[in-house]
Amino acid sequence: MERIESATNAKVKLAASLAMRKKREETGLFVAEGVRLAETAAEAADWRPVFAFVTPRALENGRAAKVVETLGKRGCPVCETPESVYRKAADTETPQGLLVVMEQRRPGLDELIFPGGETPLWVVLDGVQDPGNAGMILRTADAAGASGVIALAGTVDLFSPKVVRATMGSLFHLPVVSGMTADDFLAAAQSAGWRLCVTALDPAARPCFAADFTGPTAIVFGNEGSGVSPALLTAAEPVYIPMRGRAESLNVAASAAVILYEALRQRHYRNE
Repeated sequence: MERIESATNAKVKLAASLAMRKKREETGLFVAEGVRLAETAAEAADWRPVFAFVTPRALENGRAAKVVETLGKRGCPVCETPESVYRKAADTETPQGLLVVMEQRRPGLDELIFPGGETPLWVVLDGVQDPGNAGMILRTADAAGASGVIALAGTVDLFSPKVVRATMGSLFHLPVVSGMTADDFLAAAQSAGWRLCVTALDPAARPCFAADFTGPTAIVFGNEGSGVSPALLTAAEPVYIPMRGRAESLNVAASAAVILYEALRQRHYRNE
């Protein structure tokens, strides 16, 4: 195992720079930090680990040591660093002493048709800006059995450190398509024969419990303040979440959980 003692080491500087979106886009890399995320990343066969950092204290943790072993078997260089150097590369305030620099996996349009005979259920983020919301939606999409997540142009970077942490590893479980324009998405959805639904407080909207999510479907969740963009709102069927209390609305992550689990119920638990 390589030992890195200097904070000016090229790998340390590279890992630190990946906190910036510009650097992530230039390099096609991102960071999975923390034992749980590193564990999931190391075991994700479709994702390539580039290199990793671990501290001596973290190596005393049997779970972290197992991650290091797994990374080594995959041919990923693991570098041991003192705490002071590790903190230069880390993004968290209380680092766990283990991070992996990963290669981004960006499927193209040709991978949008979900293989294997499953009925597609795509989650679409249209201008969602809060990293916590985006990460929680991705985690919920994974839990509800969605086919993948499409982040349209103007959405927070799904490979940012805060989004990656908020996914709790779900980023590595399902396809994520980033940066697609609304026009390209609408063309792909039409070509694939997906039914489009948007969450919107619109006079024409139906309660989400009355909508049909059993066929090939893409559900669009919009910006926290302005909602879904006009082009998508015009092209899709609007649905809303009924509320009996005095709250004016749910935030976008909570809305996604309600609707995705209604889709799950319709698809797999309708008769139970």
